[in-house]
Amino acid sequence: MISKSVDVAVIGGGPAGLAAAVSAKQHGAKHVVIIDRNSWLGGILPQCIHDGFGVEETGVSLTGPEYAEKYVEMAEKQDIQVLKETMVLQFDKSKEIIAVNKKGLYKIKAGAIVLAMGCREKTRWNVLIPGSRPSGIYTAGVAQSFINLYNIMPGKNVIILGSGDVGLIMARRLKFEGANVLGVVEILPYASGLPRNVVQCLNDYDIPLFLNHTITCIDGKERIEQVTIAQVDEHMHPIAGTEKQISCDTLLLSLGLTPENELSKNVGIEIDSVTGGPIVNQMLETTLDGVFACGNCLQVYDTVDMLSLDAKRAGEHATEKASLQKRKQKSNIRIIPGDGVRYVVPQLVDKSGMIPLTFRVEKPKENTILRVLAGDEELLRKKMRWVNPANMVRIEVDISAETIASAETLKVIIDDC
Repeated sequence: MISKSVDVAVIGGGPAGLAAAVSAKQHGAKHVVIIDRNSWLGGILPQCIHDGFGVEETGVSLTGPEYAEKYVEMAEKQDIQVLKETMVLQFDKSKEIIAVNKKGLYKIKAGAIVLAMGCREKTRWNVLIPGSRPSGIYTAGVAQSFINLYNIMPGKNVIILGSGDVGLIMARRLKFEGANVLGVVEILPYASGLPRNVVQCLNDYDIPLFLNHTITCIDGKERIEQVTIAQVDEHMHPIAGTEKQISCDTLLLSLGLTPENELSKNVGIEIDSVTGGPIVNQMLETTLDGVFACGNCLQVYDTVDMLSLDAKRAGEHATEKASLQKRKQKSNIRIIPGDGVRYVVPQLVDKSGMIPLTFRVEKPKENTILRVLAGDEELLRKKMRWVNPANMVRIEVDISAETIASAETLKVIIDDC
């Protein structure tokens, strides 16, 4: 067994893991290690060849590979150790990590751990689409890797279920490669991806978007031959008599993402039932002392810029934690979603000051009032012209020491004007 000690161990080498590791090193951590099961760094960024990455962070529009390379170069210059093709099997409450690769078993003792395991795509079985089991069914991310990394076309006549951002981007990408994109089917009354992607990837290429529809059956023997779509009612149940058959040879699934948190659950970290990620405080520290979470394993982000911003905070606070003794237990105020809000991160706060909050609303609304309440006390009131579940909202709230001492909960609410 190979044993080593580090100040900060980062599990995951995608954009969040890279940003957290670089930040930890910049804030004084002497020994930082990134552990990743892939043979490369950057997560899925190498397959995202479209631009738009890094605009908010650097002012320059980069492709996914360019953005990843920027952080890989920073990690190399800062002499951050990287263990590639290494699988973390477990870690415990003493922050001892057990991992394995071709060289053998590793035992890594860390002063602090940053979780940055990313997320995985939902599949057909997450939504239980009935029908046969032919070939030609892919998640949008798998299809993206086929085309952009391996020069393999997944099919010629394509239907896409779900209007997540990767699905929208793949609709355009397939159109570029000469495929016939027959439409995007979305069960909600609005697109679940960013509005700019609806415009740039569907509207600009005359690709139809079927809102309030879902796929009710998949047909085919060796390969998929057709799907049946139908309108849904307000309870998302198919409406009899609205069925329509669409011939196709490929079905892409863009059904959303699930944060990767098996390691977190196994060690007893509390998980938010809505986000699927760990419950954290304002420092992005989980309910396990000295373990932090960032990136898509914490919550699914819209843009890599906002993801990296929070990951840097996690790296900074992990470095602080690694140099301190075990923190004294403090009373936490729970931050809860109120009317019109689906979830809020962080879910806990135990320190006064300007606290950044990110949240998503339940449905699109115009001319709203954002309010943050501590009991009857209004900590923040802000007019918002428009909110959308696809767009994460980021705010800062000034929380006083008196509020920390007296309040039990904070509530984030979206009200009509």
